[in-house]
Amino acid sequence: MDGGASSDSRISPKGKEEESNRTVLAILVGPPGSGKSTFCEAVISASRRPWVRVCQDTIGNGKTGTKAQCLKGAVDALNEGKSVFIDRCNLEREQRADFLKFCGSRTDMHAIVLDLPAKVCISRCVNRTGHEGNVQGGRAAVIVNKMLQNKEAPNLNEGFSRITFCQNDSDVKEAIKMYSELGPADKLSPGEFGKKSKKESGQQSIMKFFKKSAREENSQKEKEGGSSSGNGAGNEFPTLAFPSISTADFQFDLDKASDIIVESAQDFLKRVDNVRLALVDLSDKSRIISLVREKVMKKGIDSNRFITFVGDITMLYSKGGLRCTAIANAANWRLKPGGGGVNAAIFKAAGEALDIATKERAETLNPGSSVAVPLPSTSPLYQREGVTHVIHVLGPNMNPQRPNYLQNDYTKGCKILRDAYSSLFESFASVACLERNKKPKLAELKDKTSGESKNKENREEVKSRNQNQTTTTTTTTSGESKNKENREEVKSRNWGSWALALYNTAMDPEKYKDGLLEIADDFIVLNDLYPKARKHVLVLSRLNGLDCLEDAKREHLPILKSMHSAGVKWVKKFLSEDPSPHFRLGYHSVPSMRQLHLHVISQDFDSPSLKNKKHWNSFNTAFFRDSVDVIDEIEEHGSAKLSGEKLLEMELRCHRCKSAHPNIPKLKSHIAKCRASYPPHLLQNSRLLSATNNDLNIS
Repeated sequence: MDGGASSDSRISPKGKEEESNRTVLAILVGPPGSGKSTFCEAVISASRRPWVRVCQDTIGNGKTGTKAQCLKGAVDALNEGKSVFIDRCNLEREQRADFLKFCGSRTDMHAIVLDLPAKVCISRCVNRTGHEGNVQGGRAAVIVNKMLQNKEAPNLNEGFSRITFCQNDSDVKEAIKMYSELGPADKLSPGEFGKKSKKESGQQSIMKFFKKSAREENSQKEKEGGSSSGNGAGNEFPTLAFPSISTADFQFDLDKASDIIVESAQDFLKRVDNVRLALVDLSDKSRIISLVREKVMKKGIDSNRFITFVGDITMLYSKGGLRCTAIANAANWRLKPGGGGVNAAIFKAAGEALDIATKERAETLNPGSSVAVPLPSTSPLYQREGVTHVIHVLGPNMNPQRPNYLQNDYTKGCKILRDAYSSLFESFASVACLERNKKPKLAELKDKTSGESKNKENREEVKSRNQNQTTTTTTTTSGESKNKENREEVKSRNWGSWALALYNTAMDPEKYKDGLLEIADDFIVLNDLYPKARKHVLVLSRLNGLDCLEDAKREHLPILKSMHSAGVKWVKKFLSEDPSPHFRLGYHSVPSMRQLHLHVISQDFDSPSLKNKKHWNSFNTAFFRDSVDVIDEIEEHGSAKLSGEKLLEMELRCHRCKSAHPNIPKLKSHIAKCRASYPPHLLQNSRLLSATNNDLNIS
């Protein structure tokens, strides 16, 4: 390489104490597969100088760590007089900046750029196994491609004293030899060495190579018996492939749409682990693809979990090597085949089976909602591509030639589009759970249901339920009704004895009359034994067999409405005594106690019984379903949308201003003072009740 290591001369040691104590911090720059770890190990094993390798893949006690941990590791090693290799990708200037702050009179800052061809790096990643950071197999090709799109070559004005570029294996060997022979007091000449004189031009076929590599990998896994049909070959996570919603036929502004895509995906991936999203378009020149890629990189979203992919959404595996659990369809409101674009292509590829399965689930779709449809195994899309579900989703329309034209009202349009992506991703989360639980470990589940704690607090936390309840509750999504397969699932719940307390009270309230507030033919009302706010009562159904919200269907609407009316009546009573509180009425998606019960709860959350994250999030995430929404959904779709228990592990956020807090005491201190307006969605459809609600007529 021009001006490379072979022609470089070391500055001889001067014999002074300050020179003998010089250290080097060398930042390795290169994508996965470029050989950074191999470079470090080769130098460390042969060098007379003490080196420490700081690798983000392993710094967290053998697990993937953080940049902050790498910075601390580098500081500790330099303070001990050791030289340091920073083994991270460091492809962007911003990623290198914090390490360059260590530059001082006794530390030389070097960059070693492993600028090998993309094809070489991708091939190594696809074929390797046992990688420390698990960057291997077909998905690794996506990671390399993403990183190289935003590569920024280091230069001396960043603060480096020396930059060595390696363009091939020969250059790498030379650089290894040079650093291996570097003595404790030796110093390398400053400057740039080995940099290409012409602009890089060899990355144009990365995507083509990526598709080929992923396809070859999946083919090989199937030959080895990894997967012959269905979902999952070659992929670590269940994957949803989706087109951009409302940007083609519905003519939604691309910049606004890309913002909503990225924000919705980021929020979803923070809440739901072990899933992957893939935005798909037919052309790599697609404007929406370019915008999303740019914004994903700026927000630092994990490229393992959110990718953009160029190809036909109906042939992602057979043509591109990307196997997906579900694909999203930009549907029309009638949920009919035909028209053009994605809708026509998906119905055609899936065959008549999709049309039949869709009709079993829903007849129409409202803007901002989705419905997940399981594909029969006879569908060509299932057999050829391994897709188990198609999720129909309908976004807002800005095209005057199409139904539900919004007349360029982007305030309303953006809300509908956010709702559409939120519904789509939640439907996918339910599908992913269903797929994971197709072969449940019955022994483990029995252990969970049989384990009961005897103190009161633990009683609140124990969740003894049906072996398959996680599956059945998470498969319900907005706009869905049960198909034949779901109706045939066994629902024999094994409730613990403590969890039957509400059931026993509802079935025989006379025995517990002293503790009740109201007894009616259809319901009873009682104070929550462990209230999570100043006012917290429960309205219990008295119908035997109506155990939880998952059981509620259209035939139960009269009792649901009676329970809601009772809740409103008690809110009026409380507000007549003190007009300051606000109230919500709703159900937990997955209750811990048997017998359907409606929570009527004030929004002060001032209670010693509210002790932990699960308590808070059970009332302040989508896990808590407002009664008015439940009734609307069951009237329209035959069942209510349920959210998974993963939401209970979300970070603590104020229910008014949405600020984050590290623990319950600090959150409680904040909400006692917070006077921010409630989120807009709570101020609609009578989800939030207060003395100012006109329909309550509080005198």
